[in-house]
Amino acid sequence: MKHRASAACVAVLCTAALLPAMTAAAAPSGPARAAVASATSPAQAAFDSMSVAERVGQLIMIGCSSTSAGPGCLSAIPQEHIGSVILDGTSHLSIAQEHGVTAALQARAPAHLKLFVATDQEGGYVRRMQGPGFTDYSTALVQGGWYTSSLQHWATTWGAQLKSAGINVNLAPVLDTVPLGDRNNPPIGDLDREYAHDAADVTTQGTAVLRGLAAGGVDATAKHFPGLGQVTGNTDTTAGVTDTHITTTSAYLKPFAAAVKAHVPFVMISTAIYEKIDAKEPAAFSPPIITGMLRKTMGFTGVVISDDLGAAKQVASFSVGSRAWRFVGAGGDIVLTVKAADAPAMIAAILARMKTSTTFTKQVNASVMRVLTAKQARGLLN
Repeated sequence: MKHRASAACVAVLCTAALLPAMTAAAAPSGPARAAVASATSPAQAAFDSMSVAERVGQLIMIGCSSTSAGPGCLSAIPQEHIGSVILDGTSHLSIAQEHGVTAALQARAPAHLKLFVATDQEGGYVRRMQGPGFTDYSTALVQGGWYTSSLQHWATTWGAQLKSAGINVNLAPVLDTVPLGDRNNPPIGDLDREYAHDAADVTTQGTAVLRGLAAGGVDATAKHFPGLGQVTGNTDTTAGVTDTHITTTSAYLKPFAAAVKAHVPFVMISTAIYEKIDAKEPAAFSPPIITGMLRKTMGFTGVVISDDLGAAKQVASFSVGSRAWRFVGAGGDIVLTVKAADAPAMIAAILARMKTSTTFTKQVNASVMRVLTAKQARGLLN
């Protein structure tokens, strides 16, 4: 999120504040009104047409089965105005069959405002789509040894396969660096999810993947900022996971900085605690990490998505609702929960906090605009 506060104000907040105060004489009419309408982006038009509840729903990504459009998701999407889903679990459906699942989910969203449909398709042990038509490809560590041009070519192919299945966001590439010889790393190293053991090679190979995915027609996601390559616990299954190495000037941040420079549309935030940056809060709830490092220092203007805030043991001590507002308040945009049943509590908590804080309301509005702008770029607004 590279936009400065003044730009966000012009695009979202100031306009909203001024419109009610316009008199009939001051409001544009005729050719002037047509010029204003033509200058309004589809994202802004969508924002302006939404209720507050509809806007907040755009900040939630819920887990849905990768093999069928279940009743829970089919009802939650319209009822809670859900803006995004993640296909959870391994699927052995063909590309055409998978498209049937995603089409059923999209049918529950408004015709003019479609869903971000995400999955984890990294390769190796983390490859949700395994049915006919989806390439069976190697772990990231093996991919790291390929020629960069070849890796980008294949990433384009993988992206095109996901697009054909109706998936428009891939939660990849992993840009975490696991140092050579440091194999006690459950979330990344134990599954060979890193491209290399030094940040320079991770940068080269990871950037090739994100460029290839973009060429294939899906949005890439750089994860897990600011890095999970040196922790000794898995945040999905363990609480208190803490990194004691990464600093604000660490070389391990270089792959993420390169991804931002390459205009990656999504960055996923880790839920680990980074002792040398913010020892008090998990990264997903940390303004110094999201707003400070990622947005201000690196200049990221895209969508910040959380790692799982639903079933992950790392955040279990926080109430369900507070996980959502803490993430948005820290500078995040899309709250990912693999537990679709958590969505109502998360939305209610965000709405309640908006009633007590104008600053938080401005953050919510800015986040909604970032999500809608990303949807516009992906062709999801009509």
